[in-house]
Amino acid sequence: MALATVLLVDDEVPFVETMTKRLTRRDLDIIPAFDGREALEKLKAHPNIEVVVLDVKMPGMDGIETLREIKTHHPLKEVIMLTGHATVESAIEGMKKGAFDYLMKPCDIDLLVSKTTEAAAKKRKQEEKIIEAQIKEITTRGR
Repeated sequence: MALATVLLVDDEVPFVETMTKRLTRRDLDIIPAFDGREALEKLKAHPNIEVVVLDVKMPGMDGIETLREIKTHHPLKEVIMLTGHATVESAIEGMKKGAFDYLMKPCDIDLLVSKTTEAAAKKRKQEEKIIEAQIKEITTRGR
């Protein structure tokens, strides 16, 4: 079983292809997307996605705008922002909008795998808490 199911979003096709191969070899299940709109469509089509690795600088819908949409429609999905054009402002903005973390491109593959598995674990823990709360609500309602 894969460590996590990851949506990898970047407009640079060679980058996505290379990272997909490298991350798949490290037991991550990778679903590629090449822009923000495609990312949102893939999230609808694949509810098992746990983590989104999202490039900040993309034509059309940029990473910050895509992050906002992801958090609006899929609040439990964890998002790791990735950029080669890091600015303190975009890092702060991404974190304020709910990004799990922020990494510079090119990033160390082991660091990316580590952050991705941490993000997936956080998502799973949040889902468990929600289920526990729902069960408690159902069981106490009948008393």
